[in-house]
Amino acid sequence: MKRKEAAIEIVKKFIQGDPVKAAQALENLPPRDASQILKDLPPSVAAQALENLPPASAAAILESYTPAEAAEILHRTGKYQAADIFRRLDQGFSRAVIPLLDQEFSKDIAEILAYPCESAGRMMHTDFLAFRTDTRVRDVILKLRQMAKKQLPSATYCYVVDGANGLLGVLNMRDLLLAAPEAPVSDIMIRDVVKVSPFTDREELVAMAARKHYLAVPVTDENGRLIGIVNTANIIGSTEEEATEDLQILFGASAEERAFSPAWFKITRRLPWLTVNLATAFLAGSVVALFQDFIARVAVLAVFLPIIAGQGGNAGTQTLSVVIRGMMMREITPHNAWRLVWTEVFVGFVNGATIGIITALAAWLWKGNAWLGFVVGAAMIVNMVAAGLAGALIPVTMKRMGFDPAHSSGIFVTTVTDVVGFFAFLSTAWLLQGKLL
Repeated sequence: MKRKEAAIEIVKKFIQGDPVKAAQALENLPPRDASQILKDLPPSVAAQALENLPPASAAAILESYTPAEAAEILHRTGKYQAADIFRRLDQGFSRAVIPLLDQEFSKDIAEILAYPCESAGRMMHTDFLAFRTDTRVRDVILKLRQMAKKQLPSATYCYVVDGANGLLGVLNMRDLLLAAPEAPVSDIMIRDVVKVSPFTDREELVAMAARKHYLAVPVTDENGRLIGIVNTANIIGSTEEEATEDLQILFGASAEERAFSPAWFKITRRLPWLTVNLATAFLAGSVVALFQDFIARVAVLAVFLPIIAGQGGNAGTQTLSVVIRGMMMREITPHNAWRLVWTEVFVGFVNGATIGIITALAAWLWKGNAWLGFVVGAAMIVNMVAAGLAGALIPVTMKRMGFDPAHSSGIFVTTVTDVVGFFAFLSTAWLLQGKLL
């Protein structure tokens, strides 16, 4: 018994001392094992660990508790983190938890969940400083000093609102320090305030953060009332998370997968896309099978198949990465999408011509057959053009159809370049077989 108590105390101190590392350690365990560790800890400590876990992992752990225990832990987490966790709970379990939550806390979570996923409303927090227009400068400075003495989080900006909490302006800290103590804040506030709606999506927030370099952006409702602020640090953090998720999705892995996720979780997330990839590989292989007898007679063609396919795949991936980044930064719109596609086709043609000439010369010098060089070079040009077209058109089309443009686009682009490359090369060689034999 004493050993168990000592172990619990060690775990408790580990979580309290470094909750991020503790959360990483828990994430590597199956949810049932992680919950067994947390169940022996006080709810406040368990909440501290769950706050630093990905919401999906935290929800899986929380479902092993009773609804009453889960409600107690949720109360001790931040309401935005609690909302993210709550959204991922099993529907039956969440229904059992709702009546056990405090009315105010439940209302806060409901309001957060009412906003679209990855919107400003989901990312904002309501801890901000706002003053009426007739507030004196000295009173604002006194409030800031009181917060500092109590070791409360300091405000990045102070906002000025009217009687209905409508946003009128923002206060610059430098202006506050230089202004006369008795001056009303309305005299020194900046009236031209950049603000966003709670329905503004993350991509637009990222683009705004890149343009404006503000530390925080106020969020107002349809009546212009100040309801929260979004910190730029949160926007950047969510962008980094989205970028890593898109990178995993791009190559057919799950966005929720981590380096030390359980093996079975990895298998169930990767296997479906590997099956799709296998089907596309068979499609490319069927093109080669059409010309198998011809390849047997001109065996040298087999040497150039992986070269053409590899160059096309690399070119397509280059285009794909640039296009997906452009979509994330909102550089690509429905109005300029076709201009982007044609630009990438032109780039593919120029790169294909350059690489094709080099490859053609190499084939000619190696085998002493200029026609072989022509076949290889022509196929390279066709495949690089197809790579540019597919790398730009596939994510744009997926976006327009309502799908995630990063979702395994790489698999489809590689399929296009393999099929087009193989067919262009082998069909051209077949038409000129009299020159090659």
